[in-house]
Amino acid sequence: MATRESRDLSRYADMLSAMGTEPRLRIMRLLLSAHPDGLVVGDIGAALEIANSTLSHHLERLKNEGLVNVRRDGTFLWYSANAGALQDLLRFLYAECCTRSGACEPKKILPAA
Repeated sequence: MATRESRDLSRYADMLSAMGTEPRLRIMRLLLSAHPDGLVVGDIGAALEIANSTLSHHLERLKNEGLVNVRRDGTFLWYSANAGALQDLLRFLYAECCTRSGACEPKKILPAA
């Protein structure tokens, strides 16, 4: 039986892998800029100049890894960044690089507000 830590590691690895292509990272960036409302598929494709069939593939991968949410409004599909999932991933990365190992100085990542 897998431990919670190994399940979390697997989840975070899958999330990073899903964002590990330039088009998907661009999609995430665009959706974060439109947070919390999100964007319809056509607007994402137009803004990033990605063909619909390719865009559908990328959005599906991001959705499967829990990085984006999708909601239907009539005939439109609205995609938005899943802020909760991104917070979990960032919390994990921050803990690993800044608190457990001390590889990075927290002040250099999170300057005083």
